[in-house]
Amino acid sequence: MIYQKQTGVPKFESIEYKTKQNKYALLIPVINEGQRIEKELKKAYENNIGKNVDIIICDGGSCDNSVDDEILKPLDVNTLLVKRDEGKQGAQLRMGIYWAIKRGYEGIITIDGNNKDSIEDVLKFAEKLKQGYDFVQGSRFIKGGHAINTPFIRYIAVRFIHAPIISLTAGKWYTDTTNAYRAYSIKYLTDKRVLPLRDVFQGYELLAYLSTRADQIGLKTCEIPVTRAYPKNEKTPTKISFFKGNKELLTILFNNLFRKYNIK
Repeated sequence: MIYQKQTGVPKFESIEYKTKQNKYALLIPVINEGQRIEKELKKAYENNIGKNVDIIICDGGSCDNSVDDEILKPLDVNTLLVKRDEGKQGAQLRMGIYWAIKRGYEGIITIDGNNKDSIEDVLKFAEKLKQGYDFVQGSRFIKGGHAINTPFIRYIAVRFIHAPIISLTAGKWYTDTTNAYRAYSIKYLTDKRVLPLRDVFQGYELLAYLSTRADQIGLKTCEIPVTRAYPKNEKTPTKISFFKGNKELLTILFNNLFRKYNIK
C-alpha cells in the first residue's frame, strides 16, 4: 500500500507480511546493507525476537536486493516500509514512527541494520518500556556493556565530544550518544512538546533531538548495557563521511544544544 506524503511524513510504501502481533515494534532503518542485515535478522530469529516484538524494516530505497521478500519473510519480519521520497535516516525513522503510532504500538525500539549491535538484547529494552521508561539509551560504555573493535577516532569523538554536548543539552549524563540502539515510549513520541514528525528531521537531527528532549520535559529515562562490535580487519560500516559527515553532525549537535529543534 502506498501512503502519500503528508506534513512530517515522507511518501512510503508498506508491505505487511503479518498484522500487528505485539505491544512494541523494532524499527530497523536500512539502505543497501547487503548481507549485514540478513545476518542481523538471523540472530534475531535465533533469539525469538520476532515473537516478542514486531520487526519493521524501514528501507531508504535499497537497490542491492537485501530487503527482498524471500529474505525478510522467513526471518520473522512483520512489515517492510520503503521510503519513496527525499530524506535520509531521519525520514526513514519518521516513516517508522508514523507507522508505529498508526498501528497502535505502546513503544518502539530502534537499532541500526548493519549487524554491529547485540540484537539479542532487544527484550531488555522492551522490559524497560514495560517499567514505564520513556527513553532508554543503549550503551557499550557502562557496566555490563561491551565495546569491541571500536575505531580509536570514533571512541574519542563519542566520549569527549558527542556525549558531553548531548549530556549538557539533556541535563543528564549519557555515555554512548551516537548509538541508535534505544527505545522510546509512544507517550514520549506523541507528546505535544516533542512532535518528532517534522520535516526538519531529514538526517541525524532526530537522533540528537530525541536523545535530549525527554529529560528536558521531565520524562523517565535511563541507559542500559549493550554490545557494539565493529568488524575486525574490515572497512567500518557507516554512512557518515569523515569530513562532510562529521561537520554536519557538529552543526546538528550545536543546533540541538541551543534548542533550535524544540517546539516554539
